[in-house]
Amino acid sequence: MTQLSPLVLDDVGVVLDGRPIVRDVSFDVAPGQVVAILGANGSGKSTLIKALVGLNPVSHGTVSLFGTPQPRFRHWERVGYVPQRSNLGTGVPATVREVVASGRIARRRPFWPMSRHEHDLVEAAVDLVGLGGRAGHPVATLSGGQQQRVLVARTLAGEPDLLLLDEPNAGVDHASQVAIAETLGGRADAGASVVVVLHELGPFAPLIDRVVALREGRITYDGPPGQLAEGAAHAHHHDDLEEGGWLPPMQAPLEGGR
Repeated sequence: MTQLSPLVLDDVGVVLDGRPIVRDVSFDVAPGQVVAILGANGSGKSTLIKALVGLNPVSHGTVSLFGTPQPRFRHWERVGYVPQRSNLGTGVPATVREVVASGRIARRRPFWPMSRHEHDLVEAAVDLVGLGGRAGHPVATLSGGQQQRVLVARTLAGEPDLLLLDEPNAGVDHASQVAIAETLGGRADAGASVVVVLHELGPFAPLIDRVVALREGRITYDGPPGQLAEGAAHAHHHDDLEEGGWLPPMQAPLEGGR
């Protein structure tokens, strides 16, 4: 039996404050596929990933999740979203284990305690991101990179079939980048699909099946990462590609928010 694509974008546009940020973006993600969305500051990467989970409105076109148009999609426990920056160090004090356990909420009946199996899933998620020795530590005492790992573990604890990550490497130390990449590779091997926004592949390079590159909100490349490095002449790319401009330059290490 053919599996439904976890994610399909058809001619998607996003307009914020009257300005088009994402323009006519179309692609689909296959089950178990790892897709990197690359682009420079202001290329529309973060705006697009937020639109996929409903944090930004889609002005035209459609986003479908597991065969259902996003406005009618109800099974959000199947989708895991990791935002670009962590605010875990503020607000109500919580331990690493408590934050990761909150990733199970969407899959639990209200007011029911976690089962032994769920406790095991939480511990396994903490271990996967290399924080098993800090499970009881307050999140506020962790470094920024470790807090980002906690966000990834929280998402993994929910056992999503589709993971969407917005710049998980931004401001994160190399060890945490490697830990996050290895963890996501394991989820992809288990059949989950992964879409990750990046400035450059870095430690994620071994896992990436496909790159979608954006410039000024439009796709300028969609194909294998190896061909991206070789040049546009050897890659599948879109008709509106500008000669010499097929790969957005990788500028600053932090996304400007759009």
